[in-house]
Amino acid sequence: MKIGIVLNTNDSEEVWNCLRFGNRALIERHHVKIFLLGKGVELEGIRSNKFDVKGQLNLFVENKGEILACGTCLKLRHKKGSSICPISTMKDLLKLVEESNKVLTFG
Repeated sequence: MKIGIVLNTNDSEEVWNCLRFGNRALIERHHVKIFLLGKGVELEGIRSNKFDVKGQLNLFVENKGEILACGTCLKLRHKKGSSICPISTMKDLLKLVEESNKVLTFG
């Protein structure tokens, strides 16, 4: 199954749960793509002593999960895309929705 996730928060617990779900789906052999929107584009900078966001993010990437980041949302925050979270557009988000069997949102 193709699962699309829209992450629209920088809350460490919600992001951690999003990534944990994505990792479980990847382990179960589903294809997972996350689109970062709004505060979600701050994903790589989230630090928490309670929730291992960085560890879950690294596992997601190792398990071949895909992440896309809204270019406009990055620009508003004076950020750039990265190798983990490349710059994307609303056209890419639409494609994610069209291609996915299920779409979830966090945030």
